[in-house]
Amino acid sequence: MTEILVHDVAAGDIPTDRRVVDHPAWPALKNAVEEIRPWQSKDGSIDFDTEGAPSRAAARATLDRVIAAVEELSPLLPHDDAYHRALVMDLRRWATDGFGVPDFLDSLLAFQPAKDRTDGLQHLVVFAMYTQNGNPDRNLEAVALRMVWPEWLAELEATRYDNPLFCGITFEGFTSGYDTNSAVLFPETVAVREAPERFSWGGIFCDREAARFRRVTEASVDLLGVELPDDIRAMVGDQQRCEQAFVLWDMVHDRTHSHGDLPFDPFMIKQRQPFWMYGLEELRCDLTAFKEAVKLEADGFPQGRDVQYAVLFDRMFRFPVTGERVRNYDGLGGQLLFAYLHKHDVIRWTDNTLRIDWGRAPQVTNQLCTEIEKLYRDGIDRPKLVHWFAAYELVSTYLAPHPGSRWAKGPDALDLSQPPRKLVDDVLPDEFPLSMFYEALSKKLKNVIASTKGITAADAERAAA
Repeated sequence: MTEILVHDVAAGDIPTDRRVVDHPAWPALKNAVEEIRPWQSKDGSIDFDTEGAPSRAAARATLDRVIAAVEELSPLLPHDDAYHRALVMDLRRWATDGFGVPDFLDSLLAFQPAKDRTDGLQHLVVFAMYTQNGNPDRNLEAVALRMVWPEWLAELEATRYDNPLFCGITFEGFTSGYDTNSAVLFPETVAVREAPERFSWGGIFCDREAARFRRVTEASVDLLGVELPDDIRAMVGDQQRCEQAFVLWDMVHDRTHSHGDLPFDPFMIKQRQPFWMYGLEELRCDLTAFKEAVKLEADGFPQGRDVQYAVLFDRMFRFPVTGERVRNYDGLGGQLLFAYLHKHDVIRWTDNTLRIDWGRAPQVTNQLCTEIEKLYRDGIDRPKLVHWFAAYELVSTYLAPHPGSRWAKGPDALDLSQPPRKLVDDVLPDEFPLSMFYEALSKKLKNVIASTKGITAADAERAAA
């Protein structure tokens, strides 16, 4: 195995003499974007007939400031030259077309970050877009970011986990749409006239994921009296190690959506399905990352052990109590993992203390992964509705359904003359409510969870200090 190298954006071990965010054009760009955002409608257009709307001349003047800032910053990033030129054209066309629904297809196609994942490489991104788990409207956003692609990760991607579209990234600076819970940069979110046949990249901010993981885990461990092994306690206290864990977790998770015994559309983008199907798919990908992390630890990669506990703690502590309860499929996956480990005596809540059998945790977590994989494999031979019921049975073996659920009563309680997508209407918004344990934990962690909105690595380091 090659020497494992460590990349630390927060500590500044990458060249900073040409940082985008240190250039005076960066605050000028942010200010202009922030001026435009309140003028925009949900679809990104500007309605000049509404109260408080600017004049067309004022909107054009502010957009000109955006363009000028992009053009001033672009020479810092010669690898993005084609994208920035296309971006300027898209911005000018938006103004020429009267600030209707924006179209950034040409610049989106020109932006190809996955083609050069050099560690520490900067990008300046401007799009009209919504931010997943953040702002649902297609507002103009500006983001300065860096690639995270250390040599050990590049080697793993090349030899074990091929994922040529995956981009690990960290924040350098951002506008209001990212002062939220969003930790991804996905091309699907950009306003375009038509969706491309396929997308060629996807970015995940490992620094934000690591920072909120650390804050919630530290609070949960203290609250629940968990006794952590020394090396795991050290990992939770180390932003750099957590970033390394998350970029590896995310890379394996992302590729898992297209690997294994799968339905034709594992993302289920164009399908209407009960939300527990989405929950199982996300949990399957996380548990696959966990399973691979066990192998990596055995092969001498220290990040492998860190990934295992990042998956366990984020899934058990943060996911179930984060976000609304309406169709919260990530929360469902976290509840299921906790309940499975509890039923198999890996975790016990006694004397107001959460005890974890560290020795058995990997084996039993992998066992749940095997059960989900078997569900998928068997599902290939089942009609859709039968597969949904089989998945429901797996989840309800460990989680109690809502007492008013029609699905819990079985097929006889549903009108099976309807197509399956119509039966989704019979799924309750919170089909599997929180247990008493999580109801109490949710109340106690409420303020901690809220404090992670918009969190950055710098925030995490300041809090630790």
